[in-house]
Amino acid sequence: MEQFIIQGGYPLSGEVKASGNKNAALKMIPACLLTDEPVILHNVPNIGDVRITIEIMRHLGASVKWLDHNTLRIHASKIETTSIPPAFAQKIRASVVFAGPLLARAGKLHLPIPGGDSIGERRLDTHALALQKLGVTIELDGNALVMSANKLKGANILLSEASVTATENALMASVLAQGTTIIRNAACEPHIQDLCVMLNTLGAQIEGIGTNQLTIQGVSKLHSGEVRIGADYMEVGSFIGAAIMTGGELLIKDADPQHMEMIAFSFARLGVTWETRSQDIFVPANQSLTVMPDLGNRMPIIKAQPWPAFPPDLMSIALVDRKSVV
Repeated sequence: MEQFIIQGGYPLSGEVKASGNKNAALKMIPACLLTDEPVILHNVPNIGDVRITIEIMRHLGASVKWLDHNTLRIHASKIETTSIPPAFAQKIRASVVFAGPLLARAGKLHLPIPGGDSIGERRLDTHALALQKLGVTIELDGNALVMSANKLKGANILLSEASVTATENALMASVLAQGTTIIRNAACEPHIQDLCVMLNTLGAQIEGIGTNQLTIQGVSKLHSGEVRIGADYMEVGSFIGAAIMTGGELLIKDADPQHMEMIAFSFARLGVTWETRSQDIFVPANQSLTVMPDLGNRMPIIKAQPWPAFPPDLMSIALVDRKSVV
């Protein structure tokens, strides 16, 4: 039986490099299917979900090679199949984001209902409605989705919810669609921004990056390119929490602090601060952890909401950091 044995009471200190954002990597890897030229991705987290995604890419016909521990070279010169085996789809829910690039590049997809964790409802209706707007026909064949499109055409899409993966699917499908696509009520998390930057680097024309409305002018072809996956802000927030709770001093390298503003604002109300040093974050030792009240000595409220508000996955870190009220 595997287990962690933790001896507490020791301040964490030193220097650590932030990993690449998993949620960006799991979408940027399939996005490489949108071009028949090679793409190099830097700062790729070498984790289980990424390795499963690579297996799917190889099954579809792409050549994928690790150049070093965190750098991938992907070349989808041709697509040999548009059917994802159930064994792969059941391992990872992010397999649904293969829909956008495969429909754009090959015009069809056979996708078993994705697996992955069962947290929350996570319905696929928002994906389906967005893709149908672009001209995709979707049928349910047993336990699989069968999608096809003769030619994707730009559309004005209002997402029924600010779904991250539905935004990404619609975005990847629309970059090669004919005409202009507008995605309203789009999610705008850092991993979506990373995907947009990547696609623009490959020749896409996307405006509104970082906002809840994306405008995409379809192009006929994407080309090769080289991009970096941004830092995992959830991991950065967790490192900050670990340093704070142990009274330690920590330097987090390549932390992309431009995505930590709302997190910093919320943590400051709990008596937690840090210094931004270019792309690094320095967490000083022995902070007060004193909750700062709102006007009228009211208890402050930290509410988890869609980006750019405070992210839900860091709520547990915020709760642990709480100590007392002035």
